[in-house]
Amino acid sequence: MKALQATIGLTSGLSTARLAVCGVAVCLMIASASAQEADGEAVKPAPPAASDAAAPSSSPSPSPESAGPPPDLAFGAFQRGLFLTALEEALKRVKENPDDAPAMTLLGELYRDGVSVRRDLTEAMRWYKLAADRGDRQAQFALGIAHLNGSGAAKDRKVAQDWLEKAVAQDHAGALYNLGVLAIDAELQDFPRASGMFRKAADLGDMDAAYGLAVLYREGTGVPRDKAESVKWLKRAADERHIAAMVEYAIVLFNGDGAEKSEVGAVKLFAKAAQANSPIAQNRLARLYAAGRGVKANAVEAMKWHILARANGVKDDWLDSRLVTLSPSERLAVEEAVQRYIGN
Repeated sequence: MKALQATIGLTSGLSTARLAVCGVAVCLMIASASAQEADGEAVKPAPPAASDAAAPSSSPSPSPESAGPPPDLAFGAFQRGLFLTALEEALKRVKENPDDAPAMTLLGELYRDGVSVRRDLTEAMRWYKLAADRGDRQAQFALGIAHLNGSGAAKDRKVAQDWLEKAVAQDHAGALYNLGVLAIDAELQDFPRASGMFRKAADLGDMDAAYGLAVLYREGTGVPRDKAESVKWLKRAADERHIAAMVEYAIVLFNGDGAEKSEVGAVKLFAKAAQANSPIAQNRLARLYAAGRGVKANAVEAMKWHILARANGVKDDWLDSRLVTLSPSERLAVEEAVQRYIGN
């Protein structure tokens, strides 16, 4: 059982160094809706891709409070995937009120994602700028991210930070989190500042920030090393289905390191993260099924998750050695299981 413990027990997530590296490239990325409105029926936006790094900042789309007092036909249509209706209602509102910042932000979202209209980042930035100048915090956040990534706007860290600061002044959780990442990513890394930003963002509900805070407490970077505090924030993020946190907390449960040991609980969390396409979770779940730890041994399930993890870049010689011992009927069952999963 040493191989299993080496993989699960000793693997423990992101370091603060990796958190800094992933900051601008991954953590600051805005998830975009990719659905189109077809024949007047709502098509739900595709979920953002899962990642084992710190997840992208949440709330890229206008929030109910940003979209104005109810009833809000434009935002309601946007939420239901009726993007053409959202576009028409937002344009109508701006025509009636040239200072309707939430409607302008919604138009920026639609042009940025190319739903109901041709994707046009220049036009998206124009609407965001109009809304941001009128004090809309979501538009300010969007402009900050655009200038950080150089996506639709000139890449300029100072300008990006200025816009994020404006959004932070209005308690925008995503802006707080990303300013914390920037503090780590700066030439002179300021981990105490980052931890303060993460805490404020986490208190406002940003689970990327809760996960980042857990990493800092675990490593004692910017804050005193505190396993209990680290696990507290890790569990909070995992409870909100933050993928990386679910994997990390599953490891905590498996080892009983900071929480009551529960291999069954670890299996449940690994399974949730695996179904959200986390390659690491898929690999750990495969090993648990192969070894019968926390779950009844099942060679077909083990190899299904192993093949999926391997396709996503996670190699495992131990599981490969188990794969070649399968009978022809078991191999067929694994193939069918993988196809069913992919079909779902």
